[in-house]
Amino acid sequence: MASAAIGDIEDEARQVDAAMSYVDEGDFVTRRYVSQGEELNTGTYSDHRVTIRDGMPIREHFTLDRHGFMIAKCPSAVGDFHDRDQVDALYEREVEREVMRLTGADKCVARGWMLRTSADLSEHAASKAGKYVHSGGIQPTAGEAHVDINTPTARRMAEATYAKHFPDGPGFKRFLISSFWRTFSPPPQDVPLALCDGRTSFGGEEKSNSLFIVDEFPTGDALTAPVEGEEEMLAATIFSYHPDHRWWYFSNMHADDALLFKFHDSDHSVTWRCPHSAFVDTSADNPNIRESIECRSVAFWE
Repeated sequence: MASAAIGDIEDEARQVDAAMSYVDEGDFVTRRYVSQGEELNTGTYSDHRVTIRDGMPIREHFTLDRHGFMIAKCPSAVGDFHDRDQVDALYEREVEREVMRLTGADKCVARGWMLRTSADLSEHAASKAGKYVHSGGIQPTAGEAHVDINTPTARRMAEATYAKHFPDGPGFKRFLISSFWRTFSPPPQDVPLALCDGRTSFGGEEKSNSLFIVDEFPTGDALTAPVEGEEEMLAATIFSYHPDHRWWYFSNMHADDALLFKFHDSDHSVTWRCPHSAFVDTSADNPNIRESIECRSVAFWE
């Protein structure tokens, strides 16, 4: 298909005007603190009005290596995503199989799952007991333009994952860290996931956002006080606003629809990342609370 025709298909898509949260430009400490049922960013963020196009009517148009994301029919054997034992028993192996099927990778290792919801989690957050573990729980929707890892984090994660799971393997020539995401609440959802065409993501300022998993949030100066070894910690990439960012979402997703999108692809000859964020869809008629499950994985080509 000619590039002009591709442009026509995308430009004719239905559009939603929405607020998108971006990190402000400037010099300040950027960290993300995560605890049970709540998350907190340091630094300053501002909302910007963006156009988000609805890709559902042209869903077959999107490819992982061109846009950085794709949608596919991927039914799950999990009957209740709130049943932790059932999800633990089935879901990660499903995700590994689907990622290899969709990408052609030789191997894939899932790295945990998380539920997210637009429902009020204040009571859940207030019911902390014991040490918080950032896997298999429920968190709010992520509300700013970001990619969950930066380049140094991606490289360390890939090398450590391969060494742990395939110690006798021949090594890998390419790795892909991605998210496998589905919503399991009925459509339409009130706070869908927006995906940025990765080809348009290289504008504006970028910062690393260190991840701190805590039982309780620090307060005052402790939020941004120096931490030894922070440069070696897991960190996301967060983005400042740029008008060239081209945003998409998929309206009325069902539980057998899955989004696969890139956090980091070591092959930079193709689109290698996909910024994303939740947004409030004011165009939805009588929307339902969004409930979703995400599972991250590292895929390898040997």
